[in-house]
Amino acid sequence: MQRRHFLATAAASAAMGVLLPGCERAPRALQGGFTGIDMARGHQLRDLLQTGNLPAPTVVRRAQVIIAGGGVAGLAAARSLRLAGVNDFALLELEDTPGGNSRGGVVSGIACPLGAHYLPVPGDDAREVQDLLEELGLRRRVAGRWQYDERHLCHSPQERLFFDGEWQEGLLPVQGVGEATLAQYRRFAVAVERESKAARFAMPALKLWGTKQPLAPAHQALDAIIFSVWLAQEGLDDEHLLWYLNYCCRDDYGAGTDRVSAWAGIHYFASRHGFHAPGDAVDEARESVLTWPEGNGWITHRLAEPLHTGGQLRTATSVLRITESRHGVQVDAFNHATGSVERWQAPRCIVALPVFVAARVVQSPPAFLAAAAQRLQWAPWLVANIHIDSPLTDRPGAAPAWDNVLYADPTAGGLGYVNAGHQRLDVGAAMAGPTVLSYYQALGDVPDTRQQLATAPWQQWADAALTALAVPHPDLRQRATRVDITRYGHAMSIPVQGTQSFLSQIGLQRLSGKRKQLSNGEQAAWIPTPATARLAFAHSDWSGYSVFEEAFTRGHGAGLVAASA
Repeated sequence: MQRRHFLATAAASAAMGVLLPGCERAPRALQGGFTGIDMARGHQLRDLLQTGNLPAPTVVRRAQVIIAGGGVAGLAAARSLRLAGVNDFALLELEDTPGGNSRGGVVSGIACPLGAHYLPVPGDDAREVQDLLEELGLRRRVAGRWQYDERHLCHSPQERLFFDGEWQEGLLPVQGVGEATLAQYRRFAVAVERESKAARFAMPALKLWGTKQPLAPAHQALDAIIFSVWLAQEGLDDEHLLWYLNYCCRDDYGAGTDRVSAWAGIHYFASRHGFHAPGDAVDEARESVLTWPEGNGWITHRLAEPLHTGGQLRTATSVLRITESRHGVQVDAFNHATGSVERWQAPRCIVALPVFVAARVVQSPPAFLAAAAQRLQWAPWLVANIHIDSPLTDRPGAAPAWDNVLYADPTAGGLGYVNAGHQRLDVGAAMAGPTVLSYYQALGDVPDTRQQLATAPWQQWADAALTALAVPHPDLRQRATRVDITRYGHAMSIPVQGTQSFLSQIGLQRLSGKRKQLSNGEQAAWIPTPATARLAFAHSDWSGYSVFEEAFTRGHGAGLVAASA
């Protein structure tokens, strides 16, 4: 309460200071540019693959396992190999830093996320993620109960919504809504509970897939229709509820209720903490999230550290071709630092690449890979990291929070912003000093956005973000000094209608019967990992949507498969 009171007071004081007539500062000459992933490098790889004129390799290297791709799945696979006693491997990553959608960055000396910015406290289905958090010192057992390091849990206040001209606590619209709206909130909560009882939901979802039937009939029925259609069938049509559910789908899946399946819409709530109507009892421990100034880049940085030390990480290296034979795997990769092609040879390869990239680089791709590349759809994303030099004017209502969302965001796909300074332990410095606001746009519902991301100047995206956030913060342009734009042309797979049924069937078909015991006590092939004789595929795409738990668990399982082969 003391922190909340201080934040509210500081915001009010800042507002009083900047709204006096004649005191507004003029907008600055904004600095900025594109950062994060190198789209030109990715397009260079695409063009090389399309022409088929690949340079000849200049050097041949060997390892026991090759990991293609350094996102969360690839980093998890590397950790899994090390835990199994396999250190003779190489991880090849296109970008200059690993991490995929969970990279962190620095703007004007302040750490901030370039993508995923939080991790929900994992449930027991995500045992592999729990083990990782314990290894990182974030989770420990005290008096027989698990506790999380409070320094890494999101500080209060966690979320707020700019709704009807002022800020309210939480993201579900509640202030000023009528009884009819509240009744629909309660009805949706009952519907989520009903579907949860009809068939269990889990995070990661692959833990639901059995060896005989991949999806329960109740899940198959939900997967067969679009979420908005299911909502209409349930008689749920309140505009405030529909806005919130559309926001949730765009936040986790990159597209809204008119594109994702009903399974995905229910899974968002049922796999974690359910849906709570106003006044319902809430288990705050289950709804807690872990976050850091650099977002999930905090985790991926620590996963990559031992690979730097051990020399297994090869960044700025584009995988051009993966060829599987009876005797091993051959991987040709372009080293952007040397401008030459390197050939890697190994008995096994873990393909931790997005499905559409894997289908291009794997020679004579297996039928399930080619089918997945044709079936899946991907959402573009954009992150605008806005550096401000001092506190902003704030509209009335709830105090500044970590996650700040606009109900009527004027920008297409806008999801609001997170404050990189919110996790600082020095509250005074957090409020008085500069910080970075990371503004997110999920663009899966916006036509031709991928082309716009590739061609529009950074100033266009920066201006859109500043315009949106100037509604609750009218002096933003006077405070902003720099805006860095990170573009993701294919950020995440969208769980459209039929995705889960399709992917789970692939997992069932490729489930290995091997149960070889590893030196660390784990059993290999317990995850339905898409695989061939020498290739194991690991990426969140194989779950149909992109969250940390799915990517990490799939990478961990693929590492066990490669280690046990």
